[in-house]
Amino acid sequence: MKHAFETLVADVRAALQAGEQFTLGYSAEQSQFVRFNHAKVRQAGEVSQASAQLRLVRDGRQAEQQVTLSGDVQLDRQRLSDALEQLRQTLPLLALDPYLRLDQSAWHSHSQQEHPLPALDEVLALLDREAGDLDLVGIYAAGPICRGFASSFGAFGWHQANSFNFDWSLFHENGQAVKANCAGQLWSADDFIARLRQAREQLGFLGRTAVTLKPGSYRAYLAPAAMDEIAGMLCWGGFSAQALATGNSALQRLYSGDARLSPLVSFTEQVSGSLSPAFSDEGAPRLDVPLIQQGAALQRLVSARSAAEFELQANGADSYESPCALSLAPGNLASEQILERLGTGLYISNLWYLNYSDLPAARMTGLTRFATFWVENGQIQGPVSTMRFDDSLYSLLGSQLEDLTREREMILSTSTYGQRSTGSSHLPGALVKGLTLTL
Repeated sequence: MKHAFETLVADVRAALQAGEQFTLGYSAEQSQFVRFNHAKVRQAGEVSQASAQLRLVRDGRQAEQQVTLSGDVQLDRQRLSDALEQLRQTLPLLALDPYLRLDQSAWHSHSQQEHPLPALDEVLALLDREAGDLDLVGIYAAGPICRGFASSFGAFGWHQANSFNFDWSLFHENGQAVKANCAGQLWSADDFIARLRQAREQLGFLGRTAVTLKPGSYRAYLAPAAMDEIAGMLCWGGFSAQALATGNSALQRLYSGDARLSPLVSFTEQVSGSLSPAFSDEGAPRLDVPLIQQGAALQRLVSARSAAEFELQANGADSYESPCALSLAPGNLASEQILERLGTGLYISNLWYLNYSDLPAARMTGLTRFATFWVENGQIQGPVSTMRFDDSLYSLLGSQLEDLTREREMILSTSTYGQRSTGSSHLPGALVKGLTLTL
């Protein structure tokens, strides 16, 4: 795939006319997909696809076109040539772009992460042995993902990484379910078995009599998957330079210095070692960015356009200025002590359907769902009926945060909209003194 990309780059470079500049992005994957129902394979297949994003720039104007690639070198070269000609005809019709800024450095980046993936037979055998008697519904996706970037200024980036992602739910005969995930770049049969057994254990608790709680504030433990939903909300403009500059960020008060989070909270855009490429979709080198340090705002994600519009220094953020590899530093709570430290309260495995109820106050609302349990004296009593929570981040990760777990979970995005995502988060669980349930 890299050779095919290099061929296309050479063709575009050779076809440029005086005064023209280009950038060329590349996305490809070779993925194996398997869908399960009742722990049996119901659908299996493979997807091999690639596309190129060509941008032509001249005299302060830019135009882009995406080209689906066929794998036939000659056909793809012709498609890209046709796209270049169409863009050339379009450019004079466009207005000047006042915030057009291109990285003109000839940077080079190369990452080839070829960790071996498990044979599908091995995954199926483990699944059958550990959960073959259960009502398991899920999807398994695995294979290499590639990203490339090149420009007429001499920049060239290549990123290729193998990954697997198994996302599943176990259903109890009463209709309740446990949702679980096992994903990463390094396959471990022991880790996979441990996740299946943990989900099976939680499934057993779902058979107990459900506990109905009244609205109020409850001590709670939020598992990494639940924290991922909260972190995902923060990625909706929370760290974006553009959103912060226009007053549309949920973290406005934090970045203005009017509020702080707990000293335990340190967020970083941790690109190094992640599944994401070390270059942005705009063609800039992407480094690790400390976003929040010990509860105080530090840096924001700044794209080239925001840098031009708001007179900031770009730091390699993608055009949408959302973290691609968000990492929350660990705390001191050992996983085996979670129930003991929780004492009496809620054990929340997942949160669902989150949205902002008050954006300026960073107040979120959503539902507890799947394996949420009522715990008394460190012992799970039974499942909790679905409840709605409504609370502020400044409370959950601020005044009410008691500790974060020592162990963190690497959570890869399960999105396959158009293509498999390279997004991820690396998160601990959180023990909070109070979570507000409203109904």
